[in-house]
Amino acid sequence: MGASNAMSPTTSKASSIEDAMPVMEEIRTKESKAQQKQPENGNALHLVQSHLSNHDMPVTTEFREVDEEQYLRFSPPRKIVIVAVLSFCSFLAPISSTSILSGIPEVAATYDTTGSIINASNALYLAFMGIAAPFWGPFSQVWGRRPIFLVSAFLFFAFSIGTALAPNLPAYYIFRVLTAFQGTSFLVVGSSAIGDVYEPRARATALGWFLSGTLIGPALGPFIGGVIVTFCSWRVVFWLQTALGGFGTLLVFFFFPETYPHLDKSEVTEKPAMEKAQYLWHRVNPLRVGILLFTYPNLFFAGIAAGALVWNQYSLLTPIRYVLNPRFNLTTPIQSALFYIAPGCGYLVGTFMGGRWADHTVKKWIQKRGRRVPEDRLKSCLVFLGIIIPGCILVYGWTVEKAAGGIPVPVLAMFLQGVAQLFCFPSLNTFCLDVMQSSGRSAEVVAGNYMFRYVFAALGSGLVLPAVEKIGVGWFSTISAIFLVFAGCCVWATTVYGDEWRTKIDAKNRDKAAQSTNELPPPPQGEKKAEV
Repeated sequence: MGASNAMSPTTSKASSIEDAMPVMEEIRTKESKAQQKQPENGNALHLVQSHLSNHDMPVTTEFREVDEEQYLRFSPPRKIVIVAVLSFCSFLAPISSTSILSGIPEVAATYDTTGSIINASNALYLAFMGIAAPFWGPFSQVWGRRPIFLVSAFLFFAFSIGTALAPNLPAYYIFRVLTAFQGTSFLVVGSSAIGDVYEPRARATALGWFLSGTLIGPALGPFIGGVIVTFCSWRVVFWLQTALGGFGTLLVFFFFPETYPHLDKSEVTEKPAMEKAQYLWHRVNPLRVGILLFTYPNLFFAGIAAGALVWNQYSLLTPIRYVLNPRFNLTTPIQSALFYIAPGCGYLVGTFMGGRWADHTVKKWIQKRGRRVPEDRLKSCLVFLGIIIPGCILVYGWTVEKAAGGIPVPVLAMFLQGVAQLFCFPSLNTFCLDVMQSSGRSAEVVAGNYMFRYVFAALGSGLVLPAVEKIGVGWFSTISAIFLVFAGCCVWATTVYGDEWRTKIDAKNRDKAAQSTNELPPPPQGEKKAEV
C-alpha cells in the first residue's frame, strides 16, 4: 500500500475518537437529563420508578409493588423476630378453644352439670371469637397494631386467671367468653401486621408460619389437656394458659414494634370533642366490616371457604373422645388425646409447604399477566379445598362409622387433611391482605374473614355431638365434605370473575361518591356561601 494511503496508528486513533465524540456527547446529555429528573438523594444509585407516570422508567421486566418502600422499614432478621412473636401469640386463643376438650367430663363433675353444657361453653367461646373480630381490625387501623396487641395480651392473661379460679359455672362461662374476646385480636391484628412488613409475593410464606400456630394450637390443645387431666386437676390447664399469656405479653412488650405504615394520630387528637367522637365511631364501627364483606362477592366467597375449613376442623376435633373412645375401646383421656397428634403433625408439615406454594403461584401468574391480581393466589388452594380435604373427611367418617381399617386409617386421614388445610389458609389469608391493601382496609377484610371462620367453628363445635348421635359420624362427615366442595366452587368462581367483580363495584362506589359530591345543594341566592 502507498504512503499516501497509509494511516499511522496515531492518526487512526484520533479519527476513531472524533467519530465517537457525538455518541459520547449524546450519552452525557441523556445522563445529565436523567440526573436532573431524579430527586437529590446521596444514596440513590439508579433511577427510581415513578408511581405517577411511565415516563423515563428504565426498561425492565421486573415487577415492582406500588408501595414497596413500606416493606423496607425492617431488616430481614427483625421481620423474623416479628413473625416469631406473632406466631406464638396466634397459638394462644386457638389452643384455649380446645385444650379443655379432653377434660369435659371432669369439668362437668366439678360444677355438677353435664358434658353437653360444658361443650356449649366451648361453642360460646368460638362464637365470641367471631363476634370480636369486627372490633379488633378497625381498632388497629386507628390506634395502631402495638397498643392493641399489648392490651389484648394482658387481658388474655388476666381473664385466664379468672377462668382457673372460677368458683361456679356462671363465672366459668363469663371468663371463658372474655378470654375469647381478647384472643381474637392475636389472629386479626397479627395477620394484618404481617401484611404490613412483607410484600405480597413473600407474605404467604410468613403467614404459613403464623397460621401454623392457629391450627397446631387446636390440635395439640386436647393432647396437652388430656395429659394434665389424667394426672392433675383440670384447673391446671388454665394455669398453663395463664403462664403462656403472661409470656406472650412480655414478648409483645419487648419485641413487637408498631408496624402499621398509615398511622396518623393527629387525625384524632386535633379534632374537637364532638368531631373526634364522630370520626372514631366511623372508623371503628364494626358494621363497616360486615358491609364490606357483603358488598364484594369475592370477599364473601373467601369467607365461606374459610368458614367451611374451620367448620371441618372443629367438627373433627371436638367429638374425638366421644366418637373414637368407644370405637377403639379407649378408657383414659390421654389415650384419646393421642389422636389429636395426627392432625397437629399434618398442620406442622403443611407449614413448610403451603405458604411457599401460594407465593410460587402468585409469581407464576405475575409472569403470565405482567401484573399482580389478588385473586390469582386463590388458584393455589383449589385442589386441596375442593378435592383432597373432602376426600379425607369422607374416608375418616365412613371408616369410623363402619369400623373398618382399624386405627391407622382415621389417623392417616386426619394427618393428610391437616397438611391440605395449610395449603388453603395461607392462600385465603394472604388474599384478604392483598385485595384491599391499596385502600388501607386490609385489617377490616381479615376481621370479616375471621368472623366467618369462628361463627362456623361455633356451629360445628356445638352441632357435631347431637348430629353424630342422631345420624352417625359417616353422614355428618358427608355433610362437611359437601360444604367443602361448595366452598371450593365459590373460590373457583372468585379466581375467574373476582377481578371483574371488584373493578365494577369500585367503579360504582366512585360514581356514587362523585354523584353525592355534585348533588350538594347550592347556597340560597343572596347569601354568602358557607366556608367548609
